[in-house]
Amino acid sequence: MNVETTSSINTFDPKDPHGLGDPNDKSLRKVEVEILIPKIMRDRAKEIHCTKEVADFQACCKDSGVLMVVSCRKENSHLKECLSKWYKNEAFKEECKQIYLKERSEFRSTGIPKKHRVEKV
Repeated sequence: MNVETTSSINTFDPKDPHGLGDPNDKSLRKVEVEILIPKIMRDRAKEIHCTKEVADFQACCKDSGVLMVVSCRKENSHLKECLSKWYKNEAFKEECKQIYLKERSEFRSTGIPKKHRVEKV
């Protein structure tokens, strides 16, 4: 009997250097489109575009304490309006999608998650 076995341990695929997927692949899975990219959109909108509304809402919540549900409705609605405006902006969606694809490509190339990667200045 002639049985030929091949070991996948010693093979190297340049399109998949760390076994994490092709770094140059631009296709998106459902979870990336529906959860991961909107998370980036939400974080960037709060940090960059809606900082005044976030600060106003946080200040109101700190001042109101337990009654914040009733007393901070105006600030909450302003925050929601600002965030909704950015969620509907197609250019902003595309920008966040490109940010996600760049981060995913770097992870697939290096095998190091973003939180463990040290940026060299």
